[in-house]
Parts: sequence; structure tokens; C-alpha cells
Amino acid sequence: MRTPVAFIIFKRPQTTEKVFEAIRQAKPPKLLVIADGPRPNVPGEADKCCAAREIIKRVDWDCEVLTNFSDINLGCKLRVSSGLDWVFENVEEAIILEDDCLPHHTFFNFCEELLEKYRHDNRIMVISGDNFQFGRTRTQDDYYFSRYTHWWGWATWRRAWQYYDVNMTSWDKVKNEGYLKDILKDPTSVKYWFDTFQSTYDGKIDTWDYAWLLTCWLQNGLTILPSKNLVSNIGFSSEGTHTLNPNTVLANVPVEEMGFPLKHPQFIIRNEKADSFTHNLLYNRLIFFRVYRRLMFYGYLYKKKIQSLIGSKTKKSELLSTVGAK
Repeated sequence: MRTPVAFIIFKRPQTTEKVFEAIRQAKPPKLLVIADGPRPNVPGEADKCCAAREIIKRVDWDCEVLTNFSDINLGCKLRVSSGLDWVFENVEEAIILEDDCLPHHTFFNFCEELLEKYRHDNRIMVISGDNFQFGRTRTQDDYYFSRYTHWWGWATWRRAWQYYDVNMTSWDKVKNEGYLKDILKDPTSVKYWFDTFQSTYDGKIDTWDYAWLLTCWLQNGLTILPSKNLVSNIGFSSEGTHTLNPNTVLANVPVEEMGFPLKHPQFIIRNEKADSFTHNLLYNRLIFFRVYRRLMFYGYLYKKKIQSLIGSKTKKSELLSTVGAK
């Protein structure tokens, strides 16, 4: 690898260790580690933070390690945003992983190749390793372009991050002049994101990422999403900050191997069909879509199970038993 990796950790040594091992296999030349401090009112959290930081000392390849550890708890919004500011003060581009985002080994190659290809293309703001189409083929290429900046394993450049505004100072103008209608068109999308951005602006949601999404939209930027899911969030549990529900459709989504050389799209055009599916899957509050996403996900997992059994040459009797044949 030639690309630096930024690693964001906190208090989960178990998941931190798994993601660190994936980074260790990739052997980046530079590792920049961001860590938040413990909350004084949470018993045992200081020890967990210390245990997570100790894992970084296991670097055993030729690698420059830079650390940005906070002695106090800054929270998700300020710790991640200030940490990434620090990252891009030190490097021009980076692959970014949090302590619960476990990548397939081809994720690193995917990001590195596209960081180079689109380095000077201001239309592209983010390269993500996430695919939430659940088996639906949107293109014959190895990636497509989206408005959604999925951040469970991603990469970007200093030239894009320079626009980031953690305080969302442009929100009042965006709100008052109706820019979300121009960006999103669809009234249900406008309603969802208006409420989300307003809650973030008011401090009701302690997170950094919605401000980043708004930043990308205001720059008319696109995100690259892979045709196969390359990163799985393994952190849905009571230990998570925002990822608390282990039964969500987004928990532990299987990863797949990306083939190389990459097949690049001929045109840089947003895939509206894929984005519409993403909106209904993740952001549509109507009860129909809540039920639909659950049924869809179980169907996807069932299909992957069958494919796995076939791929491993399972005995015919075992396969028939799995699918309930008589």
C-alpha cells in the first residue's frame, strides 16, 4: 500500500482488535490513530479506552504511526471531526476506518486505485466501501455514483475535506431558501433530511457525519459506491454509540471480494435507481418500508446461505434439507 490509513477508536478493544488485524494485513505506510477519552461517569470505561489504545502498539510492519488521543471525552461529533481535521493537516488523502468497520482485504486496493484515479476530479467527494443494495445489480461496472456518503469504511482527499463545516453554519441559508428541494426533489426525502439536519444543527444528535453529508451535497459532490459490499459493521450492540440495535438490516452485512483490474463506468452520472432504493431502505419512515426492509434483508441472507452451500459443494441431501425440500 501507498495510502495512509486513519483509524478511529474509542472503548471497544474486541472490535478494535479485529479491524486492526485487517489493517495489519494491508500494511499501510502510515497509520493515523484518533481516540476519544473516557467519560468520567461511566465505570470501567477508562480501562476499555486504555485496552483499545494498547492494540495500536502491535504495529509490526514498516509504518509511521501518528496518534491523536484525547484525555477527555469529546463525544462523537467533536472527536471524529477534530480528528479528521488533524488527519488532513498531515496527509493529502486517507482511507478511514472506525473500530467497528471490518473490511474485506480488497477494500484497501479499491480505495487506493480510485483515490488516484479521481484525485483531481472535484465532482467526487467520497469513496465508500459500503453497498446497501443487498444483491441488486445496478451496473455492470465495479462501482457507481451516488448522492449518499456512506461512511463505514471510506476514503477522501484533503481537497474535499477542506469544505467540511462541523457547525453547519450554512444550514439556516439552506433551510430558508429551500435548497433541499432543489437537491432532493422528492418531498419524503426533503422531509426526512430537513428533520435530520435540523436536529443535528440543534445539537440533539451528537454526530459528525450528517454535517459531512450536507457538505458534500452543497458542493454538488458524488460518492463512489462499490458494486459489492466491502465493509461490514460488526459493532451493533449495547457498546455502540449510535449502532445499538443488533437486529437492524445493516448489522454484519456480509462482505465480498472485489476483482481487479476494476471496470470503470464510462460516464460520471448518479445512479438514481440505486439511490431511490437506498432512500426507501434506510430513510423512509412509512410503516410499509419498515416491514419491507426486514423481509428484504432476510431474503437476502437466505439467498447468500444457499449460494454458500452450493459454492462449498455441499452434499445434495444437506442442500435439500436446508431449503426444506421433501
